[in-house]
Amino acid sequence: MTALTLSTSGAAALRADAIVVGVAKGAGSKSGDLVVAPGAEAVDKAFDGKLAAVLETLGATGGEGEVTKLPAPSGFKAPVVLAVGLGKALEKDDAYSAEALRRAAGVAARALSGAKKAGFALPVEAVEDAAAVAEGALLGAYAFTAYQGGEKDGKGEKSGNGAKQPLAEVTVLGGKPRDKAFKAAAERALALTEEINRARDLVNTPPNDLYPESFAAVAAAAGKEHGLKVQVLDEKSLTKGGYGGILGVGQGSEHGPRLVKLAYTHPKAEKTLAFVGKGITYDSGGISLKPAGHNETMKCDMAGAAAVFAAVVTAARLGLKVNVTGWLALAENMPSGSATRPGDVLRMYSGKTVEVLNTDAEGRLVLADALTRACEERPDAIVDVATLTGAMVLALGNRTFGVMGNDESFRTAVHEIAEEAGEQSWPMPMPAELRKGMDSATADIANMGERMGGGLVAGLFLQEFVGEDIAWAHLDIAGPAYNDGGPFGYTPKGGTGSAIRTLVSLAERTAAGDLG
Repeated sequence: MTALTLSTSGAAALRADAIVVGVAKGAGSKSGDLVVAPGAEAVDKAFDGKLAAVLETLGATGGEGEVTKLPAPSGFKAPVVLAVGLGKALEKDDAYSAEALRRAAGVAARALSGAKKAGFALPVEAVEDAAAVAEGALLGAYAFTAYQGGEKDGKGEKSGNGAKQPLAEVTVLGGKPRDKAFKAAAERALALTEEINRARDLVNTPPNDLYPESFAAVAAAAGKEHGLKVQVLDEKSLTKGGYGGILGVGQGSEHGPRLVKLAYTHPKAEKTLAFVGKGITYDSGGISLKPAGHNETMKCDMAGAAAVFAAVVTAARLGLKVNVTGWLALAENMPSGSATRPGDVLRMYSGKTVEVLNTDAEGRLVLADALTRACEERPDAIVDVATLTGAMVLALGNRTFGVMGNDESFRTAVHEIAEEAGEQSWPMPMPAELRKGMDSATADIANMGERMGGGLVAGLFLQEFVGEDIAWAHLDIAGPAYNDGGPFGYTPKGGTGSAIRTLVSLAERTAAGDLG
């Protein structure tokens, strides 16, 4: 776990392994020339005002995400200066966006893996800047090493992990540790990023170790630690309650399904939010088996539940004046003699019947039960998060999630909050004509409809299980939830923690009374 401190110390006086500074591409008439970003004045001065020239000699251009290391000048207690590119230099009176600072800090933190401490002398003019640098550095410092390196000695103990460890401590220079606003921002950044990184750990954990029961145990332990009320429904309780969707998806696995409720309440809260997460701990596709090449990363199909879990815990850690209830719909979708077959009809918790035409369209089945149950508690708004459809990835790519909903103003608000939080999203329609494709001659509705617009069809299916008078948004995070490529910015390879910042920001805005 990476530690976070704020410091008003100068870059030269900080005892650290490296000092991080920002550089950018020159603008206007100086286009192509390297510019030293604000925050690095002390470092530049120690180079006699020639830091940009030295970096240019080393090949630096200031391009976004570019990293250049050089020896620190005489008199510095840190031995290394790391310059990270911020992209195009600012025009007069402009400021770097929070997302630009997050990404730069994240790149630098990744480049410093194995180091004990780094001071970040990036542009910090306001509290928001310090928060962004802290978030980016703490997220960029993440590494999942639990299963790497180390050998057992004669006593069966691990002799050590051979994997390179993440940066151990981040110090934000320009942050004011005695200022209440800066201190609160740092505490928020630490709580938020620790829970995002815990969600990343869950997504990255192999499915032989993370299954519905073990995920529920993690949630129960976190609930005890942070004062949440936790209720876990096992197979017996799910059967008694009539949760046909969750049971139908999980009945082919040796690991039984679970529905977990985590409730955070504040005595002065005036609003209640419900978050529902798809938690398929492994998705083989069931009897409708996925084709070769599509199974290897299906441990990530519980990323929606991980996001909901992290958001509720973060709300509790921050003490937000809003009630937040999280619902984790957990199941493992496996083919076996007891698995649900294409053509089977499930009776859902709502009482509706669903004809299962494709067992690989299972996420909407577990979500449907959890949505119905969540609506029974009459929240002011409900948001579900799910790695739901490959169609959404085809539509929006690997870094943007889709936002749908039954209330245009709420859908717009969620989209705008996501963008402000630094998460790429896009509002998607719910064309009424696509509903007809899910008509079934046998049941009330089928779990599949038209192939074209499959992501929108899935949203229309879920809407069937949401109360008409409850504002609802659906986040399809199938693209950004898992990064199968190389790391970038503060985003690692593997689980990303997608949608958590959006959910937490939504809870904060609701607590502040900014949402109707």
